[in-house]
Amino acid sequence: MKFSVNTEIAITYLSARKKQTLIAALGVMFGISMFIFMQSLMKGTNDYFEKMSFNTTPHIRLYSENKVADAHLLNSFFKDSSVKILLNPKQLIQRQGIIDPYGIIQQIRKDPQVTYITPQVTADVIYTSGSVQLNGTVAGVDIVQEDKMFDMQSNMLSGDFHDLNRINNSILIGKGIADKLSLHVGDNITVSSGTGSPMIMRVIGIYASGVKQIDETKSYSNIIQAQSLLGKDRSYVTDIKINLKDYNNAPDKAKEFAILSGYKTEDWVEANSQLKTAFKIRAMILNSVVGVILLVAGFGIYNILNMTIYEKIKEIAILKATGFSGFSVISIFLQQAVYIGLMGAVIGIGVGFAISYGFSKLYIGGTIPGGGTLNYIPMSFYFPHYVEAVCFGLLTTIAAGYFPARKASKVDPVTIIRG
Repeated sequence: MKFSVNTEIAITYLSARKKQTLIAALGVMFGISMFIFMQSLMKGTNDYFEKMSFNTTPHIRLYSENKVADAHLLNSFFKDSSVKILLNPKQLIQRQGIIDPYGIIQQIRKDPQVTYITPQVTADVIYTSGSVQLNGTVAGVDIVQEDKMFDMQSNMLSGDFHDLNRINNSILIGKGIADKLSLHVGDNITVSSGTGSPMIMRVIGIYASGVKQIDETKSYSNIIQAQSLLGKDRSYVTDIKINLKDYNNAPDKAKEFAILSGYKTEDWVEANSQLKTAFKIRAMILNSVVGVILLVAGFGIYNILNMTIYEKIKEIAILKATGFSGFSVISIFLQQAVYIGLMGAVIGIGVGFAISYGFSKLYIGGTIPGGGTLNYIPMSFYFPHYVEAVCFGLLTTIAAGYFPARKASKVDPVTIIRG
């Protein structure tokens, strides 16, 4: 294969300094492999914890929010242009729950992005078993839809959640509740809210979501039993939970559904804002570390090319004296930087993949904050990360090679040859 003169000169210079070239390529390789590994680790853990949050959190929750009176309400009584000021505002007296929840569900269900939608009745309750009491919440749900949205079956430790629809006054409790109240499947528990009559309910199952706070407070019943606990009629619904085909569209869809229904909506990003903030901070830290690694590799390439120019200064002068333009000289040294970057990139991709794969098979068998277990380190093998790594590595090497190349292009052949 025939190369141009500039390319042949660049390859000759590189091959003449094999040790230095290899060290520079290894620097790029290390930066790229660490970039791939850290991005794989970051995306893998992010995806894992997002999936964990979806065990109990819908993509969108629609609910009736308690409203506080504000100055805008005065405009309906005083329509002049004066400024209205409301002192000591109070909460508005309004109907609890969502008005016409099933009509809203039918409207939202028409959206092609919606995969599952289900109503829920949330009741703050006190669990009583013997002399022990525990505060918590009962979620009245359609357990079949709940299973489709959150894969309840995978969380079951004992019992059958379908019994919520088969057995009257039945309840599905979290593992934390069962442990604190010493309950087993088939036991009875007294559940009372602040508005309805206490109800003796039978434990038909025990689940573990992996989130400690939920497992220690939350239980499930069917919707009718939750309404009875609160002393409400059959139209009473506190929440509507919605899942989408693509959960990344949840923030935009939440705004649409809020306008459509007239009620407050909360998407999963808003509900897990602390988790998303932690993801961003961690991404900044990891990317900063990788950036420093590639910066160090870039300085290595810069030093090598600078040394090459210093050693080959007379040859460069001769090249320019024989007709090589400044652009040709820049091309020679930039090609050296690119070749070093390509060698480092090729090796770095393989090493980065190998490290990521090795860590994905590393058994840790530990617990995670909030509860649950994590047997293996979650890693992601996302192809765009490999493309980004190569581009990032090549840009670093080109930037490092440009300044020495520009310096070489300005060599005055007359001055160098004379002396």
